[in-house]
Amino acid sequence: MNELMKIRDVSSRYDVTARTLRYYEDMGLLTSIRNDDVAYRMYDENAIRRIEQILILRKLNISIKDIKRIFDSASSELILDVLGKKVENIDDEVALLQELKEIVLDFIQEIERINFTDNSDIKQLYDKAKEIETQIVKVDYVGKPNNVHRLIEITDKLDKKVPDVMVVRVPAFRGLSSGAHSWEELFKPGGYMFQLWQHYNSFKPVIFDCLDFTMVKNDDTGEMICAINDELRQEDVSPLEIVDFPGGLYAMAVSIDEDDESIRKVQDKILQWIETTNFELDESRSFMFNMPYLDEENAYQQDIEKGLGYRQMQRYLPIKLKKA
Repeated sequence: MNELMKIRDVSSRYDVTARTLRYYEDMGLLTSIRNDDVAYRMYDENAIRRIEQILILRKLNISIKDIKRIFDSASSELILDVLGKKVENIDDEVALLQELKEIVLDFIQEIERINFTDNSDIKQLYDKAKEIETQIVKVDYVGKPNNVHRLIEITDKLDKKVPDVMVVRVPAFRGLSSGAHSWEELFKPGGYMFQLWQHYNSFKPVIFDCLDFTMVKNDDTGEMICAINDELRQEDVSPLEIVDFPGGLYAMAVSIDEDDESIRKVQDKILQWIETTNFELDESRSFMFNMPYLDEENAYQQDIEKGLGYRQMQRYLPIKLKKA
């Protein structure tokens, strides 16, 4: 019988966490040996070889999905195809970086022509940039795009700031809802959000220690909902409503600083991610967002000053498995 290695020894030798090894097993990439005599996982020589293969492929930034396809294949053709596409992607990124370098060098020459410490020159440069930006938005360019236009395209493609998408299951819960209203009615002083948070002591966390979700019904209306304990009754909360939130699967990612551009990028990247999976957008449910605070009883501006340094918005898009 082959010599067996304990999971902690494998973790130490290959600098990989035990949690990651268990994840590889859950994904069907790896098999361990367990019996009644020991409580921990053991790996034989074949499993160790498989771990080495997985770690090599992950170092090459091959996705878990593609690694499983490679292992399920009976030939080496698939891995050659996956690696070939990886080389193409690297070549594309190198070309983009080279073009970005050339644009930055052009901008350096432009800036060298002006006095960047002079307020009038800075304003002139800013006004010119705004003028070009307006033209980019309103004009269909023919032929080679100008530097600013191409810069936007390149930086969008190279942008790695948006975190990976996670699939989360929001559990069903009994909730206190504002009902669907205009954004102005929700967030104005004394509005529905203010009325909702008067019942703060009855709230309880749902996921990631966030107490509330804001569901986007459409561009003009939204609904806020918080999970509540069983003691709160409808007669105590009018004009708010006590509802049963059904929960479900969501694709979630984070935007930082809550600016519109950051939110748009996160939304777009979640949608792009969904297209590469066995999920599809569940259009029967609304997408949602919420914001975790260090101290739920204080304004999030105070939380920023305490140490976060930014506002963090978590974006949830409802998903469901594609039909076979």
